[in-house]
Amino acid sequence: MAERYVALLRAINLAGKNAVGMADLRTMLGRLGMTDVTTLLMSGNAIFASGTASPASLEKKFEAASAKTFGFATDYFIRDARELEAVIGDNPFPKEASADPGHLLVVFLKDAPTPAAVKALQSAIKGREVLRAKGRHAYIYYPDGVGRSKLTAALIEKHLGCRGTARNWNTVQKLAAIVND
Repeated sequence: MAERYVALLRAINLAGKNAVGMADLRTMLGRLGMTDVTTLLMSGNAIFASGTASPASLEKKFEAASAKTFGFATDYFIRDARELEAVIGDNPFPKEASADPGHLLVVFLKDAPTPAAVKALQSAIKGREVLRAKGRHAYIYYPDGVGRSKLTAALIEKHLGCRGTARNWNTVQKLAAIVND
């Protein structure tokens, strides 16, 4: 039986750069043998089924295909349904998730950062943002919003030593609902 996955693309459809149409993404994933492919929003969220590969091998396969299909490199972060449920269950900010889900972000990472890297990033925070990490996921609450925060993707990746892509709590919950449907 095919397992269900979520694929999160990094840095697409931002300010007119790295444009990827969701219909084109669905077509590409279908050509790669994925089934039951759907997308959510224009920020690069795909849900699909596959019975043959590990998430790491799927990431490599999708990254290579995207470079050919779309003409630029982008990272994929793939989680299976159980991992996505664990992301929700491990949320260290349940109050914020309920009261202010648009300001709670989950950063999906390629690798689990070391405790020292997490501590260094926490020390680098200059605003009111609060960060916790578990495994390959960092949870960040931005009480004043993400837009003007000094806690940027570049700063996060520099301190954690790995690449990531972020989704707000609303999107994470919608993805979990679809992948488990």
